[in-house]
Amino acid sequence: MNADTPDRSAPDEQPRKIRTYSRGRAHRLENIVMSALVRAGLVPHTHLLTTRGRHTGRPRTNPVTVVQHDDRRWLVAPYGSVPWVHNARAAGHVRLTRRFRNHDYSVREISAHEAGPVLKHYVAVASATRDYFHAEKNAPAEVFEAEAHLHPAFELGPPAPSE
Repeated sequence: MNADTPDRSAPDEQPRKIRTYSRGRAHRLENIVMSALVRAGLVPHTHLLTTRGRHTGRPRTNPVTVVQHDDRRWLVAPYGSVPWVHNARAAGHVRLTRRFRNHDYSVREISAHEAGPVLKHYVAVASATRDYFHAEKNAPAEVFEAEAHLHPAFELGPPAPSE
Protein backbone atom coordinates (compact mmCIF):
# COMPACT_ATOMS: atom_id res chain seq x y z
CA MET A 1 0.00 0.00 0.00
CA ASN A 2 2.77 2.46 0.86
CA ALA A 3 5.98 2.46 -1.10
CA ASP A 4 9.18 3.09 0.79
CA THR A 5 12.02 5.20 -0.51
CA PRO A 6 15.39 5.47 1.21
CA ASP A 7 16.51 8.80 2.61
CA ARG A 8 19.88 9.56 1.09
CA SER A 9 20.52 12.70 3.15
CA ALA A 10 22.88 11.01 5.65
CA PRO A 11 25.63 9.19 3.70
CA ASP A 12 27.48 7.93 6.82
CA GLU A 13 24.39 6.38 8.38
CA GLN A 14 22.01 3.64 7.33
CA PRO A 15 19.37 5.34 5.14
CA ARG A 16 16.02 5.81 6.86
CA LYS A 17 13.00 4.54 4.96
CA ILE A 18 10.59 7.33 4.04
CA ARG A 19 7.06 6.31 3.21
CA THR A 20 5.23 7.76 0.25
CA TYR A 21 1.49 8.07 0.29
CA SER A 22 -0.68 6.06 -2.03
CA ARG A 23 -4.36 5.35 -1.68
CA GLY A 24 -4.89 1.67 -1.08
CA ARG A 25 -8.03 -0.43 -1.07
CA ALA A 26 -8.74 0.33 2.57
CA HIS A 27 -8.44 4.11 2.09
CA ARG A 28 -12.18 4.76 1.85
CA LEU A 29 -12.98 2.56 4.86
CA GLU A 30 -10.21 4.22 6.90
CA ASN A 31 -11.63 7.66 6.11
CA ILE A 32 -15.16 6.58 7.06
CA VAL A 33 -14.03 5.21 10.43
CA MET A 34 -11.74 8.17 11.16
CA SER A 35 -14.45 10.64 10.11
CA ALA A 36 -16.92 9.12 12.58
CA LEU A 37 -14.34 9.34 15.38
CA VAL A 38 -13.52 12.95 14.48
CA ARG A 39 -17.19 13.96 14.32
CA ALA A 40 -17.52 12.64 17.87
CA GLY A 41 -14.45 14.62 18.95
CA LEU A 42 -12.48 11.51 19.94
CA VAL A 43 -9.28 12.21 17.96
CA PRO A 44 -7.18 15.08 19.37
CA HIS A 45 -6.19 17.91 17.00
CA THR A 46 -8.13 16.29 14.15
CA HIS A 47 -10.93 17.89 12.14
CA LEU A 48 -12.89 17.08 9.03
CA LEU A 49 -11.69 19.29 6.20
CA THR A 50 -14.21 20.07 3.49
CA THR A 51 -13.10 21.57 0.20
CA ARG A 52 -14.97 22.01 -3.07
CA GLY A 53 -13.70 19.84 -5.90
CA ARG A 54 -11.94 22.21 -8.28
CA HIS A 55 -13.33 20.37 -11.32
CA THR A 56 -16.64 18.96 -10.07
CA GLY A 57 -17.63 21.57 -7.49
CA ARG A 58 -18.71 18.74 -5.19
CA PRO A 59 -17.77 18.88 -1.51
CA ARG A 60 -14.84 16.62 -0.59
CA THR A 61 -14.19 15.74 3.05
CA ASN A 62 -11.02 14.34 4.61
CA PRO A 63 -9.75 14.00 8.17
CA VAL A 64 -6.81 16.36 8.84
CA THR A 65 -4.70 17.39 11.80
CA VAL A 66 -4.72 21.08 12.65
CA VAL A 67 -1.87 22.43 14.75
CA GLN A 68 -1.49 25.62 16.74
CA HIS A 69 1.90 27.26 16.67
CA ASP A 70 2.85 30.85 17.55
CA ASP A 71 -0.80 31.67 18.34
CA ARG A 72 -1.91 30.76 14.83
CA ARG A 73 -3.60 27.71 13.33
CA TRP A 74 -1.99 25.67 10.57
CA LEU A 75 -3.08 23.00 8.15
CA VAL A 76 -0.34 20.65 6.91
CA ALA A 77 -0.42 18.12 4.08
CA PRO A 78 1.97 15.43 5.36
CA TYR A 79 1.42 13.25 2.29
CA GLY A 80 2.23 15.97 -0.25
CA SER A 81 0.02 17.66 -2.82
CA VAL A 82 -3.00 15.41 -2.40
CA PRO A 83 -6.38 16.43 -3.90
CA TRP A 84 -7.52 18.51 -0.91
CA VAL A 85 -4.37 20.65 -1.29
CA HIS A 86 -5.20 21.44 -4.93
CA ASN A 87 -8.81 22.20 -3.98
CA ALA A 88 -7.78 24.50 -1.11
CA ARG A 89 -5.30 26.33 -3.34
CA ALA A 90 -7.95 26.84 -6.03
CA ALA A 91 -10.72 27.97 -3.66
CA GLY A 92 -8.68 29.93 -1.11
CA HIS A 93 -10.92 28.73 1.70
CA VAL A 94 -11.90 25.56 3.57
CA ARG A 95 -14.37 24.37 6.16
CA LEU A 96 -13.32 22.50 9.30
CA THR A 97 -15.76 20.40 11.31
CA ARG A 98 -15.28 18.95 14.76
CA ARG A 99 -17.93 17.74 17.20
CA PHE A 100 -20.60 18.70 14.65
CA ARG A 101 -19.47 22.35 14.62
CA ASN A 102 -18.45 23.95 11.32
CA HIS A 103 -15.97 26.80 10.95
CA ASP A 104 -14.98 28.44 7.67
CA TYR A 105 -11.44 29.71 7.11
CA SER A 106 -9.46 31.42 4.42
CA VAL A 107 -6.18 29.65 3.63
CA ARG A 108 -2.80 31.09 2.75
CA GLU A 109 -0.08 28.74 1.57
CA ILE A 110 3.13 29.57 3.40
CA SER A 111 6.73 29.75 2.25
CA ALA A 112 9.30 27.07 3.06
CA HIS A 113 10.94 29.44 5.55
CA GLU A 114 7.65 29.93 7.40
CA ALA A 115 6.81 26.24 7.13
CA GLY A 116 9.97 24.91 8.83
CA PRO A 117 8.87 25.54 12.44
CA VAL A 118 5.26 24.63 11.63
CA LEU A 119 6.28 21.26 10.15
CA LYS A 120 8.51 20.56 13.14
CA HIS A 121 5.59 21.21 15.49
CA TYR A 122 3.25 19.18 13.26
CA VAL A 123 5.49 16.11 13.44
CA ALA A 124 5.52 16.40 17.24
CA VAL A 125 1.70 16.46 17.32
CA ALA A 126 0.83 14.10 14.45
CA SER A 127 3.12 11.19 15.26
CA ALA A 128 1.38 8.84 12.80
CA THR A 129 2.78 10.88 9.89
CA ARG A 130 6.44 10.93 10.99
CA ASP A 131 7.43 8.21 8.52
CA TYR A 132 6.50 10.55 5.65
CA PHE A 133 9.12 13.14 6.66
CA HIS A 134 12.86 12.98 6.05
CA ALA A 135 13.55 15.08 9.15
CA GLU A 136 13.57 13.38 12.53
CA LYS A 137 11.15 14.81 15.11
CA ASN A 138 13.98 16.48 17.08
CA ALA A 139 15.71 17.96 14.03
CA PRO A 140 16.06 21.75 13.86
CA ALA A 141 13.42 23.74 11.96
CA GLU A 142 15.93 24.34 9.13
CA VAL A 143 15.88 20.62 8.31
CA PHE A 144 12.10 20.73 8.03
CA GLU A 145 12.36 23.88 5.93
CA ALA A 146 14.52 21.97 3.43
CA GLU A 147 11.70 19.50 2.79
CA ALA A 148 8.80 21.97 3.00
CA HIS A 149 8.26 21.64 -0.76
CA LEU A 150 7.12 18.05 -0.07
CA HIS A 151 4.55 19.00 2.59
CA PRO A 152 2.36 21.99 1.67
CA ALA A 153 1.30 24.04 4.69
CA PHE A 154 -1.42 26.65 5.04
CA GLU A 155 -2.20 29.30 7.60
CA LEU A 156 -5.86 29.34 8.57
CA GLY A 157 -7.35 32.82 8.71
CA PRO A 158 -10.75 34.43 9.07
CA PRO A 159 -13.16 33.76 6.21
CA ALA A 160 -13.29 36.30 3.41
CA PRO A 161 -16.42 38.53 3.57
CA SER A 162 -18.02 36.81 0.56
CA GLU A 163 -17.86 33.33 2.14
